[in-house]
Amino acid sequence: MKLPKWAIPAGIAVIILLWGITQYNGLVGIQENVNTQWSQVENQYQRRADLIPNLVNVVKGYASHERETLEGVIQARSRATATTIDANNMDEAALQRFQQSQDALSSALSRLMVVVEKYPELKANEQFQSLMAQLEGTENRIATARMDFNNAAKEYNTRIRKFPASLIAGVTGFRTRPYFTAQAGSEVAPTVDFSK
Repeated sequence: MKLPKWAIPAGIAVIILLWGITQYNGLVGIQENVNTQWSQVENQYQRRADLIPNLVNVVKGYASHERETLEGVIQARSRATATTIDANNMDEAALQRFQQSQDALSSALSRLMVVVEKYPELKANEQFQSLMAQLEGTENRIATARMDFNNAAKEYNTRIRKFPASLIAGVTGFRTRPYFTAQAGSEVAPTVDFSK
């Protein structure tokens, strides 16, 4: 039995089409993994933001005259929660703005912890200790979520840049995703001086 002339080109076209569909679906799967990991990052940052009002209220009860520091924390929290990113339209600039607002909140929390050092009775408060333990656990979760996001973004970025998937990625609009980076200055170890 002889095949018609169009059968071989049609068979090749079907194979190429199936290959393209498989590549595309694979890219969608890893893109969704990046989006899922990003939502986990946002969840952990939101958890931290939700703890802050309670922490500020407890500190306010002991250190009400530290108004400037307390207001700074609330303002930084407000800016951090207002800065959001659509996972599908994430770029380097948007992630940097997000990271800067979160870093500003971390800095404000650090200033609050310096204030807390002046109040031993506050540090002994059970509610304060509980909130600090939750905040510490949340900071660890944030670090883990950021690492997981970076790993997912790396897998995705690698996949869309490798041939032959790069052909499908280029045609269908898959773009690289940015990474979380270390805070500026974190490469320099802090100086500890006990001589003072």
